Amino acid sequence: MKLWLIERTDSWSWDDYDSAVVAAADEQAARETTPCEHRWGDKSSSWCISPEMVRVKLLGTAASGTEPGVILTSFNAG
Repeated sequence: MKLWLIERTDSWSWDDYDSAVVAAADEQAARETTPCEHRWGDKSSSWCISPEMVRVKLLGTAASGTEPGVILTSFNAG
């Protein structure tokens, strides 16, 4: 399991997530992980509407036993 920084590349504002640290097996799984309850294509979401709008950066290896999912989020409360 690896740790990844995911960042949205579209525009964002208040009450939106702009990034997160996630645990995932590979880059594609990280890109498809969302920091909130979200369905891709949902324009009313506080996250971007498609995985293509997510930049992914490998941070390192997760501790043994880490489950896939969100570790930390960045939310811009307004």
